[in-house]
Amino acid sequence: MELRDRYIRFDWAIKRLLRNKANFGVLEGLLTVLLGKEIHILDILESESNQQSEEDKFNRVDIKACDSENEIIIVEVQVTRELYYLERILYGVAKAITEHIELGHIYSEVKKVYSISILYFDIGKGNDYLYHGQNSFVGVHTGDLLQVTTKEKDAIVRRLPSEIFPEYFLIRLNEFDKVAVTPLEEWLDYLKNGHIRPDTTAPGLAEARQKLIYYNMDAAEREAYDRHVDAIMIQNDVLGTAKLEGLLEGRAEGRAEGEMKGRVEVARNLKKMGLPLDTIIQSTGLSVEEIDQL
Repeated sequence: MELRDRYIRFDWAIKRLLRNKANFGVLEGLLTVLLGKEIHILDILESESNQQSEEDKFNRVDIKACDSENEIIIVEVQVTRELYYLERILYGVAKAITEHIELGHIYSEVKKVYSISILYFDIGKGNDYLYHGQNSFVGVHTGDLLQVTTKEKDAIVRRLPSEIFPEYFLIRLNEFDKVAVTPLEEWLDYLKNGHIRPDTTAPGLAEARQKLIYYNMDAAEREAYDRHVDAIMIQNDVLGTAKLEGLLEGRAEGRAEGEMKGRVEVARNLKKMGLPLDTIIQSTGLSVEEIDQL
């Protein structure tokens, strides 16, 4: 592999590089492949003003994308383990819906939301690497899908709830071990392994080959990126060891105690490396007070 074929991890790129309008083509490609329809990004909606906490800023990226229905899409990248992950993605969707409808507007202004979680950690049991869920109302006795009829602009409009309610995609990278053939598999190969085929025709990946090259960053950026990768490796190693120790103890409280010790050890190491406090919080889930005591 040539030196220029080393690509930046997606979790770093989406927070640092892909918010730039000139790089929207990379994100548009991923969304187009995943959603099965051409996506054009209008804007990155996230701002300091819509953050409830420092944690939001790292775990949530809101994208206003345009297709024939001008839909809102949430892309969420989560690297660290989290106890209440399903609750967190529900919170993210609810926040996006309420933030992007102005006070006093009628409910027809609510846009559909797609929640996309790219998981670099194990969320639970399951054999697939891609899971999709959406809301529908199914007859308890008949099994049919409810179709809602409304009147809009003097016309009768029939919609399935799935056309309105959010959709969720969970991409479990640890479960992906296939040879990349389809555009989606090529994207997952990059997300997990950092590999992009020279002859790729998958939407967005040709742009990624040009714009996400490690050696195109300046020295300061590379140093910050290397610290980020080191922090993730340390975290995964320590938490993996803690999890094994907890399992060997054979008790739930032993596992919880081992996990907590692992988080503390990760935080101590990251603190010694001089990483910012918000990065340590993101990587360990510890509070500011707990980190200050180390």
